[in-house]
Amino acid sequence: MKRAILPIFLALGACVSPTPDDAPTRAAISESTLPPMKIFAVPQPERPTRSNRDIARDFLDLSFRMESGRVLDTMTRFEGPITVRVTGSPPVSLAPDLTRLLSRLRREAGLNIQQTNAPRASITIEAVPRDRIRKSLPQAACFVAPNVSSLAEYHRARRGTATDWSLLTTRHRLAIFVPNDSSPQDLRDCLHEELAQALGPLNDLYRLSDSVFNDDNAHAVLTGFDMLILRAYYDPSLANGMERREVARRLPTILARINPGGARVSPEHLAETPRSWIDAIQTALGPGAGPAERRRAAATALRIAQRAGWTDHRLGFSHYAYGRLMQSYNAEEAHKHFLLADRALHLAQGPESPHRLYVATQLAAHAISAGRGQEALARVTPLLPVAAKLENATLLSTLMLLRAEALELEGRNDEAANVRLDSLGWARYGFGSDWAVRAKLREIAALSPLKGRY
Repeated sequence: MKRAILPIFLALGACVSPTPDDAPTRAAISESTLPPMKIFAVPQPERPTRSNRDIARDFLDLSFRMESGRVLDTMTRFEGPITVRVTGSPPVSLAPDLTRLLSRLRREAGLNIQQTNAPRASITIEAVPRDRIRKSLPQAACFVAPNVSSLAEYHRARRGTATDWSLLTTRHRLAIFVPNDSSPQDLRDCLHEELAQALGPLNDLYRLSDSVFNDDNAHAVLTGFDMLILRAYYDPSLANGMERREVARRLPTILARINPGGARVSPEHLAETPRSWIDAIQTALGPGAGPAERRRAAATALRIAQRAGWTDHRLGFSHYAYGRLMQSYNAEEAHKHFLLADRALHLAQGPESPHRLYVATQLAAHAISAGRGQEALARVTPLLPVAAKLENATLLSTLMLLRAEALELEGRNDEAANVRLDSLGWARYGFGSDWAVRAKLREIAALSPLKGRY
């Protein structure tokens, strides 16, 4: 299981690629004056609002299939107390983020899980450089493997049966490999997704709009839905070795007990996501393909979504992906699809759609480039509390920087300076190093017709 790399998901494409030698965007903001990094101290998860019948279907599809489509005959989980230890060379941000995550798992999912220094922990989190992870799985930002406790042990065992998830009968010992040279947010996101899959379901479903069990990476941290799934996964009435049919019989009672509100909601019965759409999206947004191949793949994904008659977030995401790939090829065509994506996502999920945040960065950037400050403000300002609630510092700081440029276009320079300064603490968490923060400042400042191009 792995957190996929979607390298163009957030990029604005406004100017040249950053390098560590990039100068600060503004003379007033130098490396020595960057404010301290900010963190999200208080989680704000929302309980799922969908039908228990839909959630039961999601639970079964998550638990009895792998991302590749391979069927799992039985469910597996840990039995008894679960311990977690950290090895390798973890950065300073890992410990507090892990502490907060374990606390949430105990409180929201009801898990008996604790951190330990014991060498035989249930789950070992090894912090290693990114290039070591990519040598193991080139398309992975991080991943989890069974029956090992280190990357070296994984390399020795990877071609044998020990690391085959389909052969597990119970979970005793797993390892999660996370990058110690990524931004604090990237590392935290890996912790959330990989620990959730180490504990529970192994699949991802693109039809889920409210979950990290979705390779579109729209959610940065475990949601209320995810915690509900993990609580159900460790319900006493389920056990290792149960087949799908047996779990399906017990789920309605489990969900009625732990999520009574879901019994009063009508099911949506969202259509399955075809493998052809998944393959097209992964080609379009993942590593390895050239620009023309990416554009063709994005166009294929959009055609599949339209022909399927989808009206959920997957249609909006298809328009967004196509717009991103068309941006450097046909800017007006790209803008048209960003507008279509925003409309589809608003209709499907409402104004607080997490996917809509990404579209807003593109629409606001377009408005700023055209000198339309009011339009850009209308795009980003209502979404700032949404990004904060989702604990996405990368998005939050990007939206704040866009807002600062829009305020300057409107002549509100003092307010713009305060917003820009306030964004930097979040940017340090989201983008990491000082040079990356300054490069993001430069990229967004270059959008403004008041400043010209760098």
